[in-house]
Amino acid sequence: MGLLRASGTIGALTLVSRVLGMVRDMLVARFLGAGLASDAFLIAWRLPNLFRALFAEGAFSAAFVPMFNRTMAEADAEKPGSGKAAAVLFAGQVLSVLFPFLVIFTVIMMVFAAQIVWAMTGGFPDGGPEKFALAVDLTRITFPYLALISIVSLLGGILNSLDRFWVNAAAPILLNVCMIAAVLFFRGETPVETSYTQAIAVTVSGAMQLLWLMWACAREGVVLWPRMPRITPRVKQMLLLILPAALGQGAIQFNLLISTSLAARFLPQGAVSYLYYADRLNQLPLGLIGIGVGTAILPALSRQIGSGNEGAARETQNRAIELALFLALPAAVALCVAATPLIRGLLQHGVFTAQDTVGAASALAVFALGVPAYVLIKVLTPGFYARQDTKTPVRVALFSMLFNLVGNLILIWPLGHVGVAAATAFSAWVNVLILYYLLHRDDHLQADARLLSRGMRIIGASAVMGAALWFGAPLADQHMTGGFFGRLLALSLLCGGGAMVYAGAIFGLGAYRLSEVRALTTRRR
Repeated sequence: MGLLRASGTIGALTLVSRVLGMVRDMLVARFLGAGLASDAFLIAWRLPNLFRALFAEGAFSAAFVPMFNRTMAEADAEKPGSGKAAAVLFAGQVLSVLFPFLVIFTVIMMVFAAQIVWAMTGGFPDGGPEKFALAVDLTRITFPYLALISIVSLLGGILNSLDRFWVNAAAPILLNVCMIAAVLFFRGETPVETSYTQAIAVTVSGAMQLLWLMWACAREGVVLWPRMPRITPRVKQMLLLILPAALGQGAIQFNLLISTSLAARFLPQGAVSYLYYADRLNQLPLGLIGIGVGTAILPALSRQIGSGNEGAARETQNRAIELALFLALPAAVALCVAATPLIRGLLQHGVFTAQDTVGAASALAVFALGVPAYVLIKVLTPGFYARQDTKTPVRVALFSMLFNLVGNLILIWPLGHVGVAAATAFSAWVNVLILYYLLHRDDHLQADARLLSRGMRIIGASAVMGAALWFGAPLADQHMTGGFFGRLLALSLLCGGGAMVYAGAIFGLGAYRLSEVRALTTRRR
């Protein structure tokens, strides 16, 4: 129940953020299209987004949250009631080391932005010096976002450890609100001018998220100020955990960076944008399910393993995998089967053409094959991080990145940007299979009978829904080029109809019973 509530809270707020994100992408597609300005902005946005995923969110969640919880538990064991103060003191020591590093790192990245963009894109052979110069300018504008969001992630880790999941989960909403406001009220006359307003909005949103988290922490009695940096034993231990944790958590982002760089170098103009828009829809289940479940189980696993209750930890992870499959498998099938009407209904207007729809939809259909893997990576890696093992996921991630690079180089020539998507999806499955094998080998995770039984029924229900969408998607696609309300109605019928078929198949195949749903939704005394 605790896992479901926490995951539901995070997932619901992430849903709001992702819906606003889709509104943002619809507006950006309308006014930037899939050409020079769009490719340049997405390259500039990819860089701070990569480091945010590596160091800010992924690494801090993996390294900081278990140590914060352990510090709190140890202090409470020695002197009841002193745990929160000890943990907050540790967080302040981390901030004092983190803050100057972020300032120096951000300045260096802004100074060498031209060299970094060239390393990623080869100077945009398809777009010339104008496109390259635009990407460099936009990179310098967006990069301060990294420093701001890194401190946000530290404060968010504190709030998650205090079971205030909703505050941190709501923060990304501000990013989308800022970018939507920028494109609606401050856009320029041309796509290039509009790309500058979007870049400025990214950094402004970082400042707004920081103020939001500072206010929420103050309400919980947590106020942190940078002091003279001092490497205490605990801070040193956390720093040693961060780098491998960043590499392990960032496998998907690294794979996307590799894919984006290859597309920028070797594929025609627009390929970067096709991959971005497809990935935005593809990442929706990861945000709603994988991040929600993974964030919710990490503090629980840390407490269970810290108290020596391995049985409870295995039970928690089995139920997390079950919940992830229940939500991720139908999402993957829906995105794969209905890729074209989804892209057309959401993005095909303004300067985003029917040809752009075909390009983005073909990438989405292949990306979607990896959706369950993307989610399961987020569910399995806490099993290592809760045991303060950040090195094993790194080795697995490095191998999957190598697999992705080789796959890209093999598939990009015959399949273009679709081959890039295929290599990314397959490498995610390689990552999942190895992570599960290692947890199973060390007796940290065994799939129990309930997971195996329900997993097969969930697969069956997803197949039934896929068959229904196979026939319904072409009918819906005919109504995706009309007015806003016509598109909205067609998308609602397509998605709602698929969800109803899936729900009926779930109960029909016995994966879940109505009594279980009532028990989960009934508030216990």
